[in-house]
Amino acid sequence: MAGLQEQRFEELFGGFFFDEDALSEDISLDGLEQELEEHKNYDVLISILASGEKQRDMATMVEGNLGDIEQDLIQDYIEDNDSLFLLRDQIHDCGIILSQVGSLLSGFQVHIGSISSEIRSLQEKSLDLGVRLNNRKLVETKLAAFVEEIVAPPGLVNVIIDGEVNYEYIKSLNILSKKLRFAQVDPMINASKALKDIKQELERLRRKALSKVSNHITEIFSSMRKPGTNIQILQQNLLQNWYLVYFLKEHGLETYNDVCAAYVDKMNKVLSADFRVYVEALEKLKLDIGVSSDVIGYDTNIVDLITKGREQLRNHRFMFSLGERSNILKEIDQPGLVPRISEANSLKYPYEVIFRSLQKLLMDTASSEYLFIEAFFGEESLFYRVFEGPFIVINEHLKVTLQNFHDAVCLMLMICITKKHQLVMSNRRLPCLDTYLDKVVIYLWPRFKTVFDMYIHSLYQCDLKILWVDGTHPHHIVRCYVEFTASLVQLNAECGDGQLDMSLERLRLAVDDLLLRFSGKFATPKLRHLFLLNNYDMSISILKEAGDDAKKLQIYFEEKLESSLVSFVDELLMEYFGDLIKFVKSHISEDLISYTEPPKIADVEPVVKNFAVKWKTALELMHNEVVTCCSNLLSGMAILKAAMAQLLNDYNRLSECVKMIPGGSSLNRNLVSITTISYEIRKYSRPL
Repeated sequence: MAGLQEQRFEELFGGFFFDEDALSEDISLDGLEQELEEHKNYDVLISILASGEKQRDMATMVEGNLGDIEQDLIQDYIEDNDSLFLLRDQIHDCGIILSQVGSLLSGFQVHIGSISSEIRSLQEKSLDLGVRLNNRKLVETKLAAFVEEIVAPPGLVNVIIDGEVNYEYIKSLNILSKKLRFAQVDPMINASKALKDIKQELERLRRKALSKVSNHITEIFSSMRKPGTNIQILQQNLLQNWYLVYFLKEHGLETYNDVCAAYVDKMNKVLSADFRVYVEALEKLKLDIGVSSDVIGYDTNIVDLITKGREQLRNHRFMFSLGERSNILKEIDQPGLVPRISEANSLKYPYEVIFRSLQKLLMDTASSEYLFIEAFFGEESLFYRVFEGPFIVINEHLKVTLQNFHDAVCLMLMICITKKHQLVMSNRRLPCLDTYLDKVVIYLWPRFKTVFDMYIHSLYQCDLKILWVDGTHPHHIVRCYVEFTASLVQLNAECGDGQLDMSLERLRLAVDDLLLRFSGKFATPKLRHLFLLNNYDMSISILKEAGDDAKKLQIYFEEKLESSLVSFVDELLMEYFGDLIKFVKSHISEDLISYTEPPKIADVEPVVKNFAVKWKTALELMHNEVVTCCSNLLSGMAILKAAMAQLLNDYNRLSECVKMIPGGSSLNRNLVSITTISYEIRKYSRPL
């Protein structure tokens, strides 16, 4: 039994065994000392060497232990040998089963591969059928759209031919327009045989629609010429049917041009007639205030006007003063005049009011017409063709009116009105009247400058014999000039562009020249200075009313007034206190120290005694003369104050001179005290 186990062991594990002698003989001790030196610190080695056991005995013991363990392991394997054989048989059986399963799976794989090929073939056929279906649907859609676009349904034909032009008709026109447009878009479609069959019918419908639409619109245009027709309402109705003219423009350009020409012709005639009637009615309301005889300096009967009273004189100056006429610039966008109402109330207006009303009507009419033409026709050029007639009517009216027009203030107001109307149209964002309003301004400026030059020429050429009025009060020519200047200064500040500055300076120089010529007619220097003083004072008063705009001119006249006042005071004192003034100027300096001529008691005595006798009377006469001659009480007060101050200063110098003359004390009883004179002067210095 043991031999059999060894045989089987040998079969399994080979002839592996240990030979003690062989092992002992093969062992070599070379290098032992080196290894011992390297492992001298190992505890096991130290223990073995310390115990004194021999190395061979230890090896023999270890080999014996290993042999025992080996035998035990071999015995364990021999005991489990049956189990290992059974396991090997089972593994063999499993291999056979797995081989059979692999064969079965290979069959399944081949079968599945054939099914996949069939599915792939079916998928390709499905895709092909889907493409064919989509292509047929696309062809059907395009063919249906094509048929829908070119075929004219019976209902459409009936509406286009027999229907009335209304909302439904416009819807049918829109459908017809799409069909006509469809045939023109694509050349391939236009060349199709199907379209050729229907094209004649579409063309017949197009011509019928053009004829019917043009007749309808032309009838509406014709109704605009009927008296009392509200054109704006008709235009609003047309705007609701704007597609009618759009259809004409797109599919019948020649017919569209005929319709435009018909509208231009009828509206041109209607508006021209309306403006002509309105202009004629406005001319009856005009107040004539600017004729050639009203030019400053040209007056054949001015003396009669002065003697008849202030009211006539004020009316005569109406063309030179602005006054309430400036209110028209605040009412620039108010409704215009209604001639029938004004005529019923017998009202007359300055021409600037008439001009504003005419311009207002033009602006409103042009704005409405421009917006309609832009919305309905879409062509701005038609507006200017429509308004050729109204522009001619207005231009002829202005030409005839302004040809003999001499109201320069009115002309300047018209320029301001036109510029404000330009601003109104700009705010409306409508450019339709830009050219016309520019031409009006260009036309008004030369006429204004012509009238202005006539004013200046009349001042230089006027006949002083006719205009002369024997008196020192302000002359009516100067008043006209100042009022005219103040008016232009205000208007220039309102809407001027600096063109008036040089013109106003020329006019001022002409009036200065006229004043000097007038003043030369007076016999005495005192009257000449008084005349200039009153005119300058009146000028300042009027310019103050004009505000800060006339400040520069006001300062100029104030300087002239101051110069004339000083000269008049000198002449006034020379008249009433001549001996005193002459003595002081010839003998006494301003500082009371130096003397131009050494005074003597005989020279001073008559001056002192004469002053003591008449000074009170002279003061009263001087006061009365100033009150009578000065047109302005405030100016008279200033003259009196200046004269009294100068008199008091000169007499004070005389008194000091007397004190310095040897023997002058003998005249002390004839000297009037400064306090007494001052008290008397204060009586006349109170407000007049």
